[in-house]
Amino acid sequence: MKVTIVSPKIYTYGPLILGGILKERGHTVTITRDLRSDGEATLLSLFSTSQLLDPEIRKFAKSCPQIYVGGPVGLVPEIVLGELEVDAVVMGEGEEVVARVVEKGPSAEIPGVAFHQEGKVVKTKPEPVEPLDHVMPLIPEDLKSQNVRGANVYIETHRGCLGGCTFCQVPRFFGRSIRSRSLENILDEVREMKRMGVSRVAVSGGTGSLFGYGKEVNKEAFITLLRSLAEILGPRNLSVPDMRVDFVDEEILEAVRRYTIGWVFFGIESGSEKMLKKMKKGTTPEKNLEAVELAHSCGVKVGGSFIVGYPGESEEDYQATLDFMDEAMLEDVFSSVAEPIPGTPLARLALDYPKGENLLYQDHLGDYRALKLSEAEARCFNLMLHGQNCKLIPKIVDDRMYSAFLEEARTQGRDVRRVMDLLEKYKDHVA
Repeated sequence: MKVTIVSPKIYTYGPLILGGILKERGHTVTITRDLRSDGEATLLSLFSTSQLLDPEIRKFAKSCPQIYVGGPVGLVPEIVLGELEVDAVVMGEGEEVVARVVEKGPSAEIPGVAFHQEGKVVKTKPEPVEPLDHVMPLIPEDLKSQNVRGANVYIETHRGCLGGCTFCQVPRFFGRSIRSRSLENILDEVREMKRMGVSRVAVSGGTGSLFGYGKEVNKEAFITLLRSLAEILGPRNLSVPDMRVDFVDEEILEAVRRYTIGWVFFGIESGSEKMLKKMKKGTTPEKNLEAVELAHSCGVKVGGSFIVGYPGESEEDYQATLDFMDEAMLEDVFSSVAEPIPGTPLARLALDYPKGENLLYQDHLGDYRALKLSEAEARCFNLMLHGQNCKLIPKIVDDRMYSAFLEEARTQGRDVRRVMDLLEKYKDHVA
């Protein structure tokens, strides 16, 4: 069968795996970032709730005679089936599912799918994939030209997360136990990617240092992974962007410094202990700061993510985040308005929270009043600006950067309000 896999705008990792599996089964497979398909069947991979509302994606889905949707949006398939004209949704991990759906159509015999039948949504229970080793992914010719936060591609080394952050999909999608690929399976894949012209790779999986995790962190396995990948790619072409502050130490950070571009990315989220507890981060501002200082002492640069507008965030909580940034002096800062992703605890919390108290719907009356922002957008915008001033060497914000930050804050506010509208529409199906 001729199959087209569409990963809109960005090649995410899942479509590459599924392409390899389908190719091995004898199908003719094309992977594209464009909204086009000449296949008898189309797989549409979506990672963001806002993609369900994209007019072009909606139009494309309607035009395909046989189309199936997969990706993180499958956590609440009723929303996908309600918003897009598609034949089925893959609700969980797709390796053991997609080929059967493509070849025989959706049925109650296949685990982890949702589809319409006689006016009702039929859902079957997803099953985790074990072991995670897979056939060689199908690597598009233009993957080498992609740039996502400095990498051509993010590869997956393991699945699952030990944490329970209320805003995160990972433990809901992959579970709270860790499943790792074999080292050789990963290295074979990266060698082939390099042969295809890919030069810059990021190691993903939620928390990089949990690769090989058993009953405790397996530092030896993680360090061996980094050293082996660096031997293939060169250390300046490897990154490990996502780490938890409670799963790093001097040995791990020294390996990051030695075998990668020398950066870590911590999900700090807030400088307020109260907000970290609400988010169920499992850490404190003091522990976050200790991890940042440890990384700096090891010669590793730190990027940090922060969330504003989380239900219950007061002005004092927000000020605590600004104070944390002043003390931490991070090399880079990523600010986002709290997004209640369907299927996460935050989605239900946001729905139940009084709209009049939601910072997304409150007009900002402070310093940026003339910009006509919501309070959540203003905090996001201000955090971006503040992040530039808190660097070891402060960066001057010029007109171009100011405008880009402002547009990003407005876009985030708009998109999260649209997600809130979807949650309200499908509130009976939200976690």
